[in-house]
Amino acid sequence: MDKTYNPKDIEKKWYEIWEQQSYFTPTGKGDPYCIMIPPPNVTGSLHMGHGFQHSLMDTLIRYHRMQGDNTLWQVGTDHAGISTQMVVERRLGQQGVKKHDIGREKFVAEVWQWKNQSGGTITQQMRRLGNSVDWLQERFTMDDQLSNAVQTVFVQLYDEGLIYRGKKLVNWDPHFCSAISDVEVINTEEQGHLWHIRYPIIDQGVAEKSFLIVATTRPETMLGDAAVAVHPDDERYQHLIGKHIQLPLTDRLIPIIADSYVDPDFGSGCVKITPAHDFNDYEVGLRHQLPQINIFTVSAHLNENAPKIYQGLERFDARKKIIADLEKLGLLEKVVDHTLKVPRADRGNTIIEPYLTDQWFVKVAPLAQPAIDVVKSGKIKFVPENWQNTYFQWMENIQDWCISRQLWWGHRIPAWYDDAGNIYVADNETEVRKKYKLSDNIKLSQEEDVLDTWFSSALWPFSTLGWPEQTENFKTFYPTNVLVTGFDIIFFWVARMIMMGLKFTGKVPFHEVYFTGLIRDAEGHKMSKTKGNVLDPIDLIDGIDLETLVKKRIEGLMQPWMAEKIEKNTRKEFPEGIAAYGTDALRFTYCALATTGRDIRFDLSRLEGYRNFCNKIWNAARYVFMQLENQDLTEDKVELSLADQWIQSKLQTVIKETRKHLETYRFDLTAQALYEFVWHEFCDWYLELSKPVLLNETASAAAKLGTRTTLINTLNTILKLLHPMMPFITEEIWQQLKQYCPTEVPSLMLEKFPEFNIKLKVPDTELEVEWLQQVILGIRNIRGEMNIAPSKQFKVLINKASQEDQDRFVKNKRFLMTLAKLESIETLTANDQIPAAATALVNKMELLIPLHGLVDVSAESTRLNKEIEKFEKDAARYRGKLQNSKFVDNAPVAIVAEEKQRLFDTESAITKLKNKLEQLQLVKS
Repeated sequence: MDKTYNPKDIEKKWYEIWEQQSYFTPTGKGDPYCIMIPPPNVTGSLHMGHGFQHSLMDTLIRYHRMQGDNTLWQVGTDHAGISTQMVVERRLGQQGVKKHDIGREKFVAEVWQWKNQSGGTITQQMRRLGNSVDWLQERFTMDDQLSNAVQTVFVQLYDEGLIYRGKKLVNWDPHFCSAISDVEVINTEEQGHLWHIRYPIIDQGVAEKSFLIVATTRPETMLGDAAVAVHPDDERYQHLIGKHIQLPLTDRLIPIIADSYVDPDFGSGCVKITPAHDFNDYEVGLRHQLPQINIFTVSAHLNENAPKIYQGLERFDARKKIIADLEKLGLLEKVVDHTLKVPRADRGNTIIEPYLTDQWFVKVAPLAQPAIDVVKSGKIKFVPENWQNTYFQWMENIQDWCISRQLWWGHRIPAWYDDAGNIYVADNETEVRKKYKLSDNIKLSQEEDVLDTWFSSALWPFSTLGWPEQTENFKTFYPTNVLVTGFDIIFFWVARMIMMGLKFTGKVPFHEVYFTGLIRDAEGHKMSKTKGNVLDPIDLIDGIDLETLVKKRIEGLMQPWMAEKIEKNTRKEFPEGIAAYGTDALRFTYCALATTGRDIRFDLSRLEGYRNFCNKIWNAARYVFMQLENQDLTEDKVELSLADQWIQSKLQTVIKETRKHLETYRFDLTAQALYEFVWHEFCDWYLELSKPVLLNETASAAAKLGTRTTLINTLNTILKLLHPMMPFITEEIWQQLKQYCPTEVPSLMLEKFPEFNIKLKVPDTELEVEWLQQVILGIRNIRGEMNIAPSKQFKVLINKASQEDQDRFVKNKRFLMTLAKLESIETLTANDQIPAAATALVNKMELLIPLHGLVDVSAESTRLNKEIEKFEKDAARYRGKLQNSKFVDNAPVAIVAEEKQRLFDTESAITKLKNKLEQLQLVKS
């Protein structure tokens, strides 16, 4: 093996071999095990969330493949309607071409061409992450077969009355002139204003020049007001309910209504109701049968329903003119600063408008109840279980689903219209005429809208397996085993897959859903291009220099003015850029972070620690190979030392824990158990305990063979246990280890996963080695505390030792002498005088190390006094702070607690140092 672990040298090599040998393809043997990849958007590249989830999924897939299961990780990408169209529109725009200049057919052809050229970026990244997906069955949501599934579902739902066309309020993107889903809307907290406007009351019996003061954050929408609402119990306005006001800047009268939706404590307690431009107002409007007055065009310019003076103005230009006109008329009471939530499109950052428009909808309520029942009955299990409550809350209050989008890229809705506006739905025009018995003379035009991307994604678990055909893949792998996804799309994707799966297959789409947390940066902030804190998984694998990282973070910003701040923060956080950590270290970090929490902080120090773990494994393997070189391993007689038996026993524990944690999706506990065993028990202890046997010329051949065999078997098992999480380094080492444990299996990924063997679990050996570790650590601690040179040998005196302790000393003398670097071990009797010595306790037994001749008492006393003096100055500073009432009363509780802890730690350190000083004085005397 090379002296240095270099992931670049092994990762690409092994992935190409695995893929070329079709190791990722289902074997057709064993129980079926299938995971559907949440299809990433074909437009872009993998982000940290993808890398995180893919690492967890691949861990499960590799584990089950090694279990002998017939394993399929179904791979594919989503056509990502709006984001893909945006990318291609930009590319054409750079050439001076607009989509309407070339027409729909040529534009869609341009999208396909771009997809074929650029769509491979994400698949190459998956390969870099080690994803063992079946590339032979890769799918795309616009493939012919998947498109056929989409059409089949749409037509059936329409024929059953579960899809309809109607006019409703939707999230509207004025830039793309399309409806978008809730998940594509980002509500950002921004600084704005609250305009207080006077609405004149004109009814008889009310004093002249009386006004209602209405506060609004969007004054331009007042032109679409249908009423002003007050709370029914608000005594200030009881006498006005049922009367009318003059809507400023218009010639319309609107009523004053009472509705409990109004918060009497907000603003003036009067709320303008604009049913066509606010989701809450829409519901109020339905309750009170108010008119729905849409004042915007599709591009958010004012239309013919606004007074003529404002028609044609862009919405924010209209706002300025409306405010100015209100001020001229004396109808602007005041303007105050106000923090509000602004809905923006996550593609393009455009402010979203609630917009009243004709759209296609799925009637969801009839589909929701069966989907609720399968979760309640346990046919689908949520992990963690608490997400069931969120699921039930949404499903039991579900609204109809808007599935149409005013785009050109996507699944075009299979509906046709005649000149009278009648709707006909079938797979194509020929089928329409046949189904509805229409003559060729009747002119038909197809619906221009396409389906929401989430519509085709809802069919993903069965459409990718060949449905509606009863393919072998569909029969074998449906229902799938587990879905791994983020909790943030529980409504938009998980719930809809359950509903559609039950509706069209009669079965659940998966048996379990494992919800991951969301990856955030080290400070707990959401990673976003706007914040400039995004980390690319590939940059963590390969490394990236500072200048390239800065350029990457500020390029293509929606808010260019953020570039300076982002650059400054990046240079401060990564002054040397990002080092190359390799795929295995990154994957293991992801697994170690996969707790049951909602948010996961990604800290590079964790990644660095697990890169060191890779080095530790590499160096341990090199040590093992060095002990095996030119050795005869064919002897029949094998003798196992205490250490050999101990590591075999501890290995059984970690096998049992690993299997349990992987079966219950506790990747964090799996990583922790493996890390602790490999680093501490195998590397720190067993490899050291092997040396007294292997390096001892008097040790028997059988004993040496026993230790070498144990080294081989333990390393082999470790590689198998680690492989699902760390596939590359384990494969590289295993291929070289094969020469010592011959097998016909060509790859570690096809090996059998280790099974717990109770016969190898020997608790007595574990207790004895724990005792041995305590003795060695006690001696090492004294050596460190008293500043005794590591190479210096000394004698140890044993006091108050039980018979069992004495027997263990005799039995394990070779280990103790070598690992603790001892000159001799002597047992004191009751009559022996106890010399001045440093002491360590192992249960009731005392380990005494006489310090005379070992330590320069004068020099060591001087050093200890200096340390005590330094710590006492620190303690005085902390006490001073804590005795200052202004600090204690005004500082945050956490800061005060931190100072108290510092004082406690400092005082503890002083006590320890003084104890050492006392021991030295005894030696001196």
